Amino acid sequence: MNAGSIESLSYADWQKIAADTLRAVDPRLFVDGEFRASPEGGVIETVNPTTGAVMLEVTAASPADVDRAVQAARRAFRAGTWSKLAPRERMAVMYRWADLIEANAASLSVLETLDMGKPIRDVIAGDLPSVAGFIRFCAECIDKIDGRVTSTDPAALHMILREPLGVVGAISPWNYPMLMATWKIAPALAAGNSVVLKPAEQAPLSCLRLGQLFVEAGGPPGVLNVLNGIGEVAGRALALHPGVDKISFTGSTQVGKLMLVYSGQSNMKKVALECGGKSPQIFLEDLPDMDRAVEAAFRGIFGNQGEVCNAGSRLLVARSIHDEFVERFSARAALAFTPGDPLDPATSMGPLVDRESQRRVLSMIQTGVSEGARLAMGGDAPAALPEGAYVNPTLFTGVSSSMSIAREEIFGPVASVIAFDTVEEAIEIANDTIYGLAASVWTRDLSTAIHCVRAIEAGVVWVNTFDEGDMTQPFGGFKQSGNAKDNCIDSVRSYMQEKSAWIRL
Repeated sequence: MNAGSIESLSYADWQKIAADTLRAVDPRLFVDGEFRASPEGGVIETVNPTTGAVMLEVTAASPADVDRAVQAARRAFRAGTWSKLAPRERMAVMYRWADLIEANAASLSVLETLDMGKPIRDVIAGDLPSVAGFIRFCAECIDKIDGRVTSTDPAALHMILREPLGVVGAISPWNYPMLMATWKIAPALAAGNSVVLKPAEQAPLSCLRLGQLFVEAGGPPGVLNVLNGIGEVAGRALALHPGVDKISFTGSTQVGKLMLVYSGQSNMKKVALECGGKSPQIFLEDLPDMDRAVEAAFRGIFGNQGEVCNAGSRLLVARSIHDEFVERFSARAALAFTPGDPLDPATSMGPLVDRESQRRVLSMIQTGVSEGARLAMGGDAPAALPEGAYVNPTLFTGVSSSMSIAREEIFGPVASVIAFDTVEEAIEIANDTIYGLAASVWTRDLSTAIHCVRAIEAGVVWVNTFDEGDMTQPFGGFKQSGNAKDNCIDSVRSYMQEKSAWIRL
């Protein structure tokens, strides 16, 4: 069943697919081309955030399991079964991998929904096509990246070669389980590396299946290994392992800083970080279309339940249009995002990933109220869905930059409106944060737009849109949002190293 044919499935269809898919899941570690148990025997309970029920117990990798996976990856790399494979042959495997992902679209999509609560319609319309598309993009890059011969003394030949790093450790988050994992493993594999992937313990199931499908597509055993595991145990062991040449991490800024420490404590491995965000959307009084701007605003914070690193959580609105903006936002967002069962194709907002996330987000909302912000909508959990980790879409007004809700990454469906009077004030507010992942500015004036693009301290700045782009656009931030550039051809290059060869003729 491919991605195109699953869009017409009903709620009952998805419930049946969910039950069938869970029965078929192998919960063990995927190492050296096969599923394996852990001698140490640890387990992680995977919990359905819609119901609170335990779905499966998956194997939890120990440090010894991490070592075995890294050794398998190193053996595969040195054997050259992938690293020395001809470019067009590697491309063919990755194309088949993308085809298999599309052929297994229903089961992969339902695993995403069951694991982290993402509405099934969002997975099939957005996440899954993006996963297959990015794998194909990375495959296309394989024979496009080359070295160079420099102009030197005629009696010498100087070549600069690009080579894979070796073994890459990838630690991916739970908010986009397949997609964020693919942003790491696809460019690393395209560059010729072997990979050990540690998905988030909250949502490992689809990533296990990705590893299995890679081997089914012809990927050699040991080239892509997938370890379920607790971050403090398996993630730490992977980041500290001296056999890992690069660690790629997406998650909190706090843990990202630990990755830098672990690199220094081990082998000075390269570290790529994509961490937190507190993205501002600046709405100037001359914005070109109020309705389109409002829609971008609420989709930019309430999409994916607000569990997005670049979520547009700070709405900087010119004082002259503030009241109208808030009125339209509240009226339209409440209709566009209504919590429900994410397996129902009609549902536009699922639960947060777990109860702990729900408690944290609701606590931040209470902090906002106690610090003087005003609730314009939401602020609670839906009474009709008591078993799930739900939070209603929430909007605060009367927010200042000093408030916790304007400074801390909430990672939930909570937006804060901050009024401003001048463009320079808006830029100052936008930059008043430790983060610098993304931003947007809405204006009819080209000069103002360019001025804001240059002045805003963020790795991605959109003008008259939000969260739009393709694979020509590097995704990554400034400041404590990290140092990586994902989702582009540079991400493939980042998993390679240059070697200089000087030959006396």
